[in-house]
Amino acid sequence: MTVREILKMGDARLLRVAEPVREFGTPAMEALIADMFDTMHHANGAGLAAPQIGVNLQLVIFGFKDNQRYPDAPAVPQTVLINPVLTPLSNEKEEAFEGCLSVPGLRGSVPRFTQLRYEGVDQHGKRIEREVDGFHARVVQHEVDHLLGILYPMRIEDFTKFGYTQVMFPDLDPDEDD
Repeated sequence: MTVREILKMGDARLLRVAEPVREFGTPAMEALIADMFDTMHHANGAGLAAPQIGVNLQLVIFGFKDNQRYPDAPAVPQTVLINPVLTPLSNEKEEAFEGCLSVPGLRGSVPRFTQLRYEGVDQHGKRIEREVDGFHARVVQHEVDHLLGILYPMRIEDFTKFGYTQVMFPDLDPDEDD
């Protein structure tokens, strides 16, 4: 298990559309997922997509009991989601501030669907299907965007709600928002 380097906005690898995962339950897949969790926890992240560490696969992880970067967020179950498909359950969207490990020190208000179904498989190829809302739905949409080469600033509609975390959220420790 290793903490990997997280690619930063501007790196062209973050703009690629990720390839589907075709092999499950392999030692290489288990090692990659372990590295991703180590990397996410080390950076106090809520989630991490494989492209963020330079691996061009449709693989995201997310979940936490509590998170220093999002102190008011409810717990999200620890999940490995591979080859995901998202289906909004309504057209209702909500704007909320997001950050990203690949966009350190910045936050922006992003509209996201409030309810959705996500489907895919876990690292063993076992089917996952959940209907979620709120912060859980936001996290999934944010991470799956990485698989499409989309970073959250690309979704911002009002750039008056985008800026440095230390300015916009002075109560948050800026060292926890890298």
